Amino acid sequence: MQTVHKLSKLTALILLASTSVSANANSETDAKATIDLNLRYEAVDQDNAKKDASALTLRTRLNYTTASYNDFTAVIEFEDSRQVAGVNSYNDTVGNNTEYSVIADPETTELDQAYVQYKKDGITAKVGRQVITLDNHRYVGHVGWRQDRQTFDAATITYAALEKVKMSYSYINKRNRIFSDEKDFDSKDHLLNIAYKTSYGKLTAYSYLLEIDEGTANSLDTFGVSFNGKKDNFSYSAEFATQDSESGGTDYSASYMAIQGGYSFDTLTLKLGAEVLGSDEAMYGFSTPLATLHKFNGWADMFLGTPKEGLVDLYVSVSGKAFGGGWTVTVHDYSADESTDTVDDLGSEINAVYTKKFANNYSAGIKYAAYSAGDSAAGNVDTDKVWLWVGAKF
Repeated sequence: MQTVHKLSKLTALILLASTSVSANANSETDAKATIDLNLRYEAVDQDNAKKDASALTLRTRLNYTTASYNDFTAVIEFEDSRQVAGVNSYNDTVGNNTEYSVIADPETTELDQAYVQYKKDGITAKVGRQVITLDNHRYVGHVGWRQDRQTFDAATITYAALEKVKMSYSYINKRNRIFSDEKDFDSKDHLLNIAYKTSYGKLTAYSYLLEIDEGTANSLDTFGVSFNGKKDNFSYSAEFATQDSESGGTDYSASYMAIQGGYSFDTLTLKLGAEVLGSDEAMYGFSTPLATLHKFNGWADMFLGTPKEGLVDLYVSVSGKAFGGGWTVTVHDYSADESTDTVDDLGSEINAVYTKKFANNYSAGIKYAAYSAGDSAAGNVDTDKVWLWVGAKF
């Protein structure tokens, strides 16, 4: 509960606003309280000196959203992650059980969101601790797969008054990461995203200027454009970006490319794609530190940090429906963008998942990832991971 006792003045003001707004009987919408529970078992088996890891954790998220009054609302949300039944044989990333493989779900209780929002005539302004997701989470996401999701202390304004145009800008001064409070970063981040809908799909341009506020040069500037759409049974997407990085007085540049095509049959959907996170002379790999990284480049999480040689991910996925739920199987082949004498083959991976919803409030799933390592000099090892979970929302 340490975080709760260290609430900022901003949070106190939000709490006051919440009480004030809720007290108005003539509000435009009703206040709402929700609870979100996720009980998950995770096991990790790696071909190295680390012990096999296992964790059974329960994440509880409590949210209260005030009634809307004069177009203002306020939100306060707490999140807690606990070990269950003594199943805690894992490296939790904050210094416990380091002899085991990593499962990035430390025990924590913290303020997840606390913000005031104004919304009217296509304009939405939000100030405070908040979830920010942009496009497909490749650059900015909430990392919702982990029990302690990522949020930001930020000011965000979104303009969507025009039918085909949506623009958003966020300034972030703190990144509340998935590893509990002690590993959060102060920052000076600017996120600009502009989307335009056409008859063939959505065209998006973006500029993400990131800087960790630690007193030394540490910046990451990314500019890019993407297009994605769907026509009949076909889906398609393409994206290109460039990135300049400065760290410790050293400058790097790299590019990003992605392309995907899909076709939906009567009972199956097939997708083929390629993603290239470029390299600067095998010294620096294209980086997306605010992304929901688990969503990309395999669920074994072997590439949460892009290798300095870069990464080429060729993949094919098949998905469908069965027994009232949905399943997906994906195969990845990894290689270096800029090969060296010792690093070229970065391995391969098979992913499989099945999920199902029960009634309106319950869900369950099983998920598996099997990674086969490539060149030993790349530093990765054979890794198997499995997850089982049940969730409930009220």
